[in-house]
Amino acid sequence: MTLNLVSEQLLTANGINQQDLFSLLGQLSERRLDYADLYFQSSFHESWVLEDKIIKDGSYHIDQGVGVRAVSGEKTGFAYADQITLNALRLSSEAARSIVREQGNGKAHTLSAVMNRSLYQAIDPLSSLTREDKIALLHRVDKVARAADSRVQEVNASLTGVYEQVLVAATDGTLAADVRPLVRLSY
Repeated sequence: MTLNLVSEQLLTANGINQQDLFSLLGQLSERRLDYADLYFQSSFHESWVLEDKIIKDGSYHIDQGVGVRAVSGEKTGFAYADQITLNALRLSSEAARSIVREQGNGKAHTLSAVMNRSLYQAIDPLSSLTREDKIALLHRVDKVARAADSRVQEVNASLTGVYEQVLVAATDGTLAADVRPLVRLSY
């Protein structure tokens, strides 16, 4: 399920399919490489900060991209693109494999899904509450902290959420994905 979800959002949404990945890994293998992989990632960050009953900061940030790694003996070539497109993948693959000039066999193993035990549900914590609910939660933390002891003069609280999706495809046939939701409430 995780692989399907992540493939849909990182590959299909960008016009890329598993055959494209296999072809790119085959092109990487046209050079004498020991190993190569494609690492896709998207990351969504949101944070809210409350200081003395006032929301002082709110931010939302999105990062996404793809990295290509090519390994030959002691040499490793890396290339990265912050756009997930077939053209960006081709250019990054060319750059990463340029560490080796010798020709290889041009064969990558057929991609096969690696099924890992999910450690958490693939729920996006950023969309599980509305903005208003997140702010109300911080105000509730403030209220509870002040009610706990009359000596409490200042309350600072923050709520941070992160939702990451990762997909790896490699010349050894590995095709794996993971979803990493994280929420931190601190005060």
